[in-house]
Amino acid sequence: MIIRPALLPDVAAMAAIQNEIIRIGGTTAYETERSEDALRAYIDGRGAICCFVAEVGGEVIGFQALGIWPGLPEGWADVGTFVRPGLQAKGTGSALFAATCAAARAAGVRVINATIRADNRPGLAFYARQGFRDHGADPDYRLASGQRVGRVHRRLDL
Repeated sequence: MIIRPALLPDVAAMAAIQNEIIRIGGTTAYETERSEDALRAYIDGRGAICCFVAEVGGEVIGFQALGIWPGLPEGWADVGTFVRPGLQAKGTGSALFAATCAAARAAGVRVINATIRADNRPGLAFYARQGFRDHGADPDYRLASGQRVGRVHRRLDL
C-alpha cells in the first residue's frame, strides 16, 4: 500500500468511494451523493490542510482529509476518513492517519477533531484505536429522514 498526497486526478476515485459509502448508509452523516467539485475541496479548498490517498496496485482504495471546520477553536482541525467498503479494518485508515498526523503537526494543528455518527460502531472503534477521546456529543442529531442517530465528538491532542 502506498500513502501519498491526494492530487486533483484522484478526485473521481475519491468521489466514487465516498458515494458508495453514502449509498450503503450507516457510517457517514452525508446522505446524498457528493460531486467531484465537493471532493476537490478536500485537496485545494479554503481551509484544506492535507488530504492523503491510499493506493494499492495503482488504484485509490481510501482517503483521509484534514481541514479547518467552522466552529472549531483556533488550532483545531477536523478529520474525515473514507475507505472502500469491503476493505475497511485492514490498516488503511491507520496508515492514512500516520501521514495526516505528521502533516497536522507541520501545519501547527494542536487538536484533531472527529465527529462520528453515534451508531457508526466501526468509525467509533477506528478513532478510539488512534487515541481519540470523547469531548462532546449531539445525542439528538437526526438524518434528513428524521431518524435520530446522534453524533460523538472525539479529539486527539497532538
